[in-house]
Amino acid sequence: EVQLVESGGGLVQPGGSLRLSCAASGFIVSNSPMMWVRQGPGKELEWVSSISSTGFKTYADSVKGRFTISRDNAKNTLYLQLNSLETEDTAMYYCDAGFRTPATKTTLVRPKGQGTQVTVSS
Repeated sequence: EVQLVESGGGLVQPGGSLRLSCAASGFIVSNSPMMWVRQGPGKELEWVSSISSTGFKTYADSVKGRFTISRDNAKNTLYLQLNSLETEDTAMYYCDAGFRTPATKTTLVRPKGQGTQVTVSS
């Protein structure tokens, strides 16, 4: 059974940092294009970042330069480092298989995981 479990969220002040984790079971993260998406309160699902199976990374313009996607193949885990957090980054964050770029127009589907909540507030 394929399972993705997100963790690492929390409450942080503007300008702070968090590292989100996505532990995978049932498939190999290093062989799969992976991405992070988020949904803020009252907002639509938004793509955040992707990493291809070869390590190519893409970011939404709203997070470029602040967030970094990575993976640990030995731990079969995907990460998202969040720096310089802004109140607009408040959202439930999900990981999922797939690859997007800022030009991708296909509709996002909410991942099946429980997500991890990031709240940025002073």
